[in-house]
Amino acid sequence: MNYRSVGDLARLASQYASKVPQDIEVVVGIPRSGMLAASVIALKSNLPLTDLYSFMRNDDLKRGSTRSYKLSHLVRPQEARKILLVDDSVASGKSLQAAVEQLKAVYSGEIVTLAAFVLNESKSLVDIYLDIVPQPRLFEWNIMHHSCLEHACFDIDGVLCVDPTMQENDDGPKYIEFMQRTLPMVIPSVRIKHLVTSRLEKYRAETEEWLSRHGVQYEHLHMLDLPSAAERRRLNMHGKFKASVYQSDPQTVLFVESEPHQALEIMRISNKPVYCTGNNEMYVPGMNLSTLQVKVEKKASSFRRKLRSFIRRNLDRLHPRPTI
Repeated sequence: MNYRSVGDLARLASQYASKVPQDIEVVVGIPRSGMLAASVIALKSNLPLTDLYSFMRNDDLKRGSTRSYKLSHLVRPQEARKILLVDDSVASGKSLQAAVEQLKAVYSGEIVTLAAFVLNESKSLVDIYLDIVPQPRLFEWNIMHHSCLEHACFDIDGVLCVDPTMQENDDGPKYIEFMQRTLPMVIPSVRIKHLVTSRLEKYRAETEEWLSRHGVQYEHLHMLDLPSAAERRRLNMHGKFKASVYQSDPQTVLFVESEPHQALEIMRISNKPVYCTGNNEMYVPGMNLSTLQVKVEKKASSFRRKLRSFIRRNLDRLHPRPTI
């Protein structure tokens, strides 16, 4: 599974900024995901930005009021002599070519095309590209709505909804209230093959009701069949349980998990890709596990230091030390 994040996109836009011709006057993004790449490139180049349909209508260019703009004399996008048409990725090239034809119907200036990510066989379809990413591929901005979710496993807490706090996670009335009221995060628009959660089987009714209320489409819901949260902690079953479900279905191609340590464990046991929403990392078999573990530990250590500092500051504020 080949994965690129928003961070990768921003890094590549800086690394290959010189590929963008100096005489480009307006950046035009192809909605919707092409607008993300177009925005990054336009901001880094300090160029006017518009979308394909606003360009075709020749709507006034929009600008903020807190910075100076290159080519600020341009009012309407079709006044530009040369534009950069941007999409996030190109496979067959049909969408990009259709956009070029639409522009040519209303614009007589020069059109340069750019795609952030291309296939090796599609790189000749654009004037500029930033990276070659072969199939199968996923991007941070489309992963929650990709058709591959029909063959994926999803965690619930931390992925579909916010995690419970320590106070809410009492394995009793506060936890039941949490499950009923917890706020959704990103709800996928595609039916998920397996929901795999460390929630206990005794909370199935509350979990199913929340999923139904928020429109989560899924085929199977797997929950831990243990008597208590204390027993779950004693057995440390979280990652092992999730990996066993993932591994048991040979058609599944991805697991989406929120916790980095569990994501690593699931990938290691299942020998399949795991996407971690907690750090926007894709863990793929064959990666250097020791390096990944160090990276995860550093992030966890940094979080613990920040948490301890936060607690100390608040304790000092609530209980100031006496002065002598």
